[in-house]
Amino acid sequence: MKKPLLVFVFILLYCTTFLAQAQKGSLTDMAFLEGHWQGTFNGGPIDAVWIAPAGDNLTGFIRMMKDDKVTMYEMLIFEQTDNGPVALVKHFKPGLIGVEEKDKQDRYRFLEARKNYALYEKEDGSIRIIYEKKPNGQLVIQRGQPKDSQWAFSDLFVFKPAR
Repeated sequence: MKKPLLVFVFILLYCTTFLAQAQKGSLTDMAFLEGHWQGTFNGGPIDAVWIAPAGDNLTGFIRMMKDDKVTMYEMLIFEQTDNGPVALVKHFKPGLIGVEEKDKQDRYRFLEARKNYALYEKEDGSIRIIYEKKPNGQLVIQRGQPKDSQWAFSDLFVFKPAR
């Protein structure tokens, strides 16, 4: 009688631990970003590059251009924390002039992930970002904002693999 109860308790603890870890997420949930991606934004080309997760981070950058001149750089760092990944974003104007204050960055907390999909929310709750690699090979980044008690998402960036 004790043995089945012990097995049940062990299975329950294992499942609870597994689900807690799954909800926290990890950098491997973001590995689908790896690579060089190209698209267009505001009438100009946009490039995004992410390197594979290593240690406690996954690092990427975006370069936006128009008329052969840079309009914006964006650094994106996903860092692993005890509560799951956090996305840190800093923007720079041409000349590497920071948009955010020197020691500030936009911070997004991990909400959920599944295969080729991850959802983050800005720490103030005002914006959600979806990173998704579509079955057609495109990488789409969507921005969502609250509208009528729901989240309304629209494409922010649409990329294809660089050739």
